[in-house]
Amino acid sequence: MADAAGRSTWVRPKTFVFAFIAAMALYVLYHNERFLIDAAHPVWQHYAPFKWWLLTHGVAGACALILAPLQFSDRLRRRFTTLHRVTGSIYVTAVFLLSPLGIYIQYLDEMQGASRSFTVATVIFSAVLMTTTGIALIFALNNMFRQHRQWMTRSYAVALVFLEVRVILGLFGLDQPFDWAITETVVWSCLAVAVLIGDLTNQWYELASEHTRRPSAPGAAIAVATPAE
Repeated sequence: MADAAGRSTWVRPKTFVFAFIAAMALYVLYHNERFLIDAAHPVWQHYAPFKWWLLTHGVAGACALILAPLQFSDRLRRRFTTLHRVTGSIYVTAVFLLSPLGIYIQYLDEMQGASRSFTVATVIFSAVLMTTTGIALIFALNNMFRQHRQWMTRSYAVALVFLEVRVILGLFGLDQPFDWAITETVVWSCLAVAVLIGDLTNQWYELASEHTRRPSAPGAAIAVATPAE
């Protein structure tokens, strides 16, 4: 009963969080990425110098954002260990592919008017994403799975900055017209709180897990601790 109650208290908020992330992704697809199905869209002229790098970067980013939630399913992790490892490997590979590509693309974009300071922000963003992911990988390879989960949470919180920035700019009309300074401010703001959000999520999970481990009845702890006569 305690385990079932624990799952109900944890699953509902977690399901809500991932539903919210899915809603953000759908909004970004509609608001920012509709040009992908319109070959005549003028934005393609802007992307022409690095379109193939951008394609690789985009596919890797999509893999990371889509596969990461599977890593946080306790049921999938217990029942399908191989699937968990495969999706985790794809996530790590995607992160270490998309991050340097993002830096390179942003550097090339300076030739079309992008600011150098935005490239610096991209470097920091990519470095934090690769660092949190790399630490998570190291803990997984050493079978330290609690620490692995905590750092994967931080990594995914950083990865979500990609969605958060676009949602904030779009909902508040800050991308019309586009302004590098405003966009950069939003990027730095989201990045500044990303690891904090990951840590708060970790603490929330630990509290929920501790609650499920506590005896449900006042005398249960004594009963467990006292040997049978």
